[in-house]
Amino acid sequence: MSGPSAGLTELPGSLPAPASRRRSFRRGPLPVLIAALTWGTTGTAAHFAPTAASPLAIGAVTMGCGGLILLALAGRSVLPLLRAGRRALLTALAGALCVAIYPLAFYSSMAIAGVAIGTVVSIGSSPVFAVLIERVLDGSRLNARWAAATAVSAIGVVFLVNGHHGAGDQTQSLAAVAGGTALGLVAGATYAGYSYAAGRLMRQGAASRPVMGLIFGGGAVLLLPVLVLTGGPLFQSASGLVVSAYLAVVPMSLAYVLFGIGLSRVSASTATSLSLVEPVVAAVLSVLVVGEHLGLAAWGGVALVGAGVLLLGMSA
Repeated sequence: MSGPSAGLTELPGSLPAPASRRRSFRRGPLPVLIAALTWGTTGTAAHFAPTAASPLAIGAVTMGCGGLILLALAGRSVLPLLRAGRRALLTALAGALCVAIYPLAFYSSMAIAGVAIGTVVSIGSSPVFAVLIERVLDGSRLNARWAAATAVSAIGVVFLVNGHHGAGDQTQSLAAVAGGTALGLVAGATYAGYSYAAGRLMRQGAASRPVMGLIFGGGAVLLLPVLVLTGGPLFQSASGLVVSAYLAVVPMSLAYVLFGIGLSRVSASTATSLSLVEPVVAAVLSVLVVGEHLGLAAWGGVALVGAGVLLLGMSA
């Protein structure tokens, strides 16, 4: 053995620092990144939905049906969590409410103000809301590396979305921009909210499967009336059924199982920042599958998001 550690005896079962760091990455940031990769496929999947399907229907079927699947996967394991006391139940209820509001606000923001504004405000604001929630409720301090990495990624999202959609978007009225921006902020806040609620329950000792099942199952119950009112076009054709099944099983159920695993290891602020990779995947798939084009600014945004996510992954 050579170097600074020469002559030191390693404790039995201890891992070298690089191996420990790799294992920490696999258990925390990596599941969140894989979840974000699957979320990035929702736009391409929705492209194959019936044209009559509204954005609200797509959001409701994704989070509603997917939430019921997560609840079914959790099964009886949610019962101890239901008996965990008033504080735990209130946390789960707050998370479920955020789950129900998020897709309605997110897809409405894009419908009103356009994809560019809706995506940038919703996804870009969520890490900021997450760190504010942690600061107010937990007294957590702002990490300088997190701030730098999130800023780089958020700037990258702005370049990416504007370089991807800007040329084709119609000019929006001031009222549409204001309304879409407000809904985007609601989406960002609720995404951060249910991420924090799930992470808090896990930090208190609950396992990820019952936590995700209870929070997303509760949100699904709240979304079912919206799905009943708007989901007709999705369920009246073969393409709508296939798209609905994919959205509920992969970007929702599978992704949030992985997201829950990651949340048990990293903070909500780190998880929401890592999920900024979602629009990168969405943009690349739109080029490869849908036939759209990315400008130079958009590819620069891809590089910036990648750099920010890499920095977050190294520090987690």
